[in-house]
Amino acid sequence: MDEPVVTSPSPVRDVTDYDLLFDCVHCGLCAEACPTYIVTRCEMDSPRGRIYLMKSIAEGRIELDDDAARHLDLCLGCRGCETACPSGVHYGQLIEGARSFVERHHTRGLVDRIKRSAVSAIFPYPNRLEMILAPLKLVDRLGLRPALRAVMPRMMRDWLDLLPPPQARPLVKEITASPRADAPTVVVHHGCVAQVLANSENLNSEHLLATAGYRVVQLEPTSCCGALDLHSGNVSRARDFARANVRALKNCGADAIVSAASGCSVAIAEYGDLLKDETEFAEDARAVSSKVRDLSSLLLDMPASSKREFRGRVTYHDACHLAHGLGVREAPRKLLASIPGVTIVEMSESDLCCGSAGSYNLTEPTMARELARRKADNIVATGADYVVLANPGCEFQIAAELRRRGSKIKVVHLADFLALASR
Repeated sequence: MDEPVVTSPSPVRDVTDYDLLFDCVHCGLCAEACPTYIVTRCEMDSPRGRIYLMKSIAEGRIELDDDAARHLDLCLGCRGCETACPSGVHYGQLIEGARSFVERHHTRGLVDRIKRSAVSAIFPYPNRLEMILAPLKLVDRLGLRPALRAVMPRMMRDWLDLLPPPQARPLVKEITASPRADAPTVVVHHGCVAQVLANSENLNSEHLLATAGYRVVQLEPTSCCGALDLHSGNVSRARDFARANVRALKNCGADAIVSAASGCSVAIAEYGDLLKDETEFAEDARAVSSKVRDLSSLLLDMPASSKREFRGRVTYHDACHLAHGLGVREAPRKLLASIPGVTIVEMSESDLCCGSAGSYNLTEPTMARELARRKADNIVATGADYVVLANPGCEFQIAAELRRRGSKIKVVHLADFLALASR
């Protein structure tokens, strides 16, 4: 008698790229690289558990209820699991697809909907963010931020804490160098939130690149890279932003594309995949994606002939998407170590997410705060004077937690630190 043929279940719901789910061999090596699993010790809050959850929903074995949506929402999208995975699972692609499915098929609670709608309506648009924050400038000028904070509801108070104090922005160095006419060209994508809250990082990046000998070209206009929408499941608008950026980045003619926000860098580096099915944009998107570089790598390629001495103990935090998305770890450390007088002190869990994760610290404040406390503990233990990083979101998150502790450790973006050290 013939043996029955065993077939794999077929998907009944388009949750994510179903075939990619089978790349996971369920070894569990990803678990200890996952920030949420480290905190909760819940299997469904691990990458392996979430992949099993996606597969079960896709095959119709379970429903997308509040509990299932909660486990998917709690993922930071940090991609630490991709670095740990021996099977090359494209977890970032899987979770982004699942989140799009959740947004289309699940109704959240009222408060959660309000928070997510506010982030979606304001953050990708610099003009709107500027307008919303305009009254805060007056409040800060009058020294009334502590009084405002005292009367705010808890959610708004937590959001306010993430905004850097007005005196915290470092100096901006002007571009004075005149690179050779045949020098490589670089464009710095200014992003959306970064150009409002941390534009010194964009401008200092341009200064450093020009000083190193690159020709810096400007991108006008600058649209949101789409990372915030990809993380929150709004793939349609993410593609709209991607198309606008592909046009602008192609037209500027730059040889290399840099962003002061590592999340933006990874989003642009993946435009080729995001727009792969669009005949009009696919080829240009791949070309744009291939030009994404990291600031520290470009500066090491054309090093300055001499550096000023700058004495200080520095620890380095690995921004998730820079380390796990672009695989850049050693270049920033090598650049910092090349500054005379700087002592590098490694922190524990330097590549564990700080809890910022785009807008995660706004939509999932409890988990984000727990991870911020863990990160701050590791930073304080180093005895460093500065913690340097390559993402403004990480800067806001870590600085807010250190301010709550009354710590004097300065949190500085790499571009701003290099500008400070060369003063």
